[in-house]
Amino acid sequence: VPAQTAKAGDQAVKDGSCYLGRMSQFYNPRKTRNLYDPADTKPYKISRSKIDLFVECPRCYYLNARNGIGRPPGYPFNLNSAVDALLKKEFDVHRAAQTKHPLMESYGIDALPFAHQKIDEWRENFVGVQHHHKPTNLLVTGAVDDVWKNPLDELIVVDYKATSKTPPITLDAPWQDGYKRQMEVYQWLLRKSGFKVSDTGYFVYCNGRRDAEAFDKKLEFDVDVLPYKGNADWIEPVLKRVKKTLDSDTAPTQGEQCDYCAYTDERRKESS
Repeated sequence: VPAQTAKAGDQAVKDGSCYLGRMSQFYNPRKTRNLYDPADTKPYKISRSKIDLFVECPRCYYLNARNGIGRPPGYPFNLNSAVDALLKKEFDVHRAAQTKHPLMESYGIDALPFAHQKIDEWRENFVGVQHHHKPTNLLVTGAVDDVWKNPLDELIVVDYKATSKTPPITLDAPWQDGYKRQMEVYQWLLRKSGFKVSDTGYFVYCNGRRDAEAFDKKLEFDVDVLPYKGNADWIEPVLKRVKKTLDSDTAPTQGEQCDYCAYTDERRKESS
């Protein structure tokens, strides 16, 4: 990618102007960093999102990790990022004071925001909570939104979500299975870091209201706190499958519901 194009793309992401441009201005379909080499003995980093990509489509994951071919990314949701940043600031006030946030009070959650020296590191993309899974030599990472602590000294994983929809907020949609896996990876990582972790985590779900009489330069949200009981039993078997897939010289079959592979296959048929 030409330097000026990459620089323009970086600025577009920062200021939000990428909504007006094309992804091709800063999307590089071929990466050269963090590629998997079966002969390399160093731990190979795999993020929570890449684990989810493998679950969704092993072929897309393999092409990314071994060949450096990445899926075209979606546009960044800057409103969601703004909600995320403001929630973190709000909970950090209570973290410093070691007081309950009003949402905890209203939902009867007996916990406090967890004050830990690594909380900022755990939240940082490309750093996050890390664990070296020695059976596969994979370095698993995941950046949490928040962590609370209950009177039993158990950590509670908290994830922020933002949307705008009329039906009541639930966790029942099939596409929300990825949200659940996300929380379970975070719970697993914190346990592997030596912490007691509650099976129950919470999604702080902000729903933009559409029933106001006017916009009036502000968007109001209803906020729901939804409990979810995680089960991380699937993670280690999946990591072993990831390792086996990475060590193969042949790309695996596509995921059953992978739109990207389905589109590629149809294009190939038209070209043949």
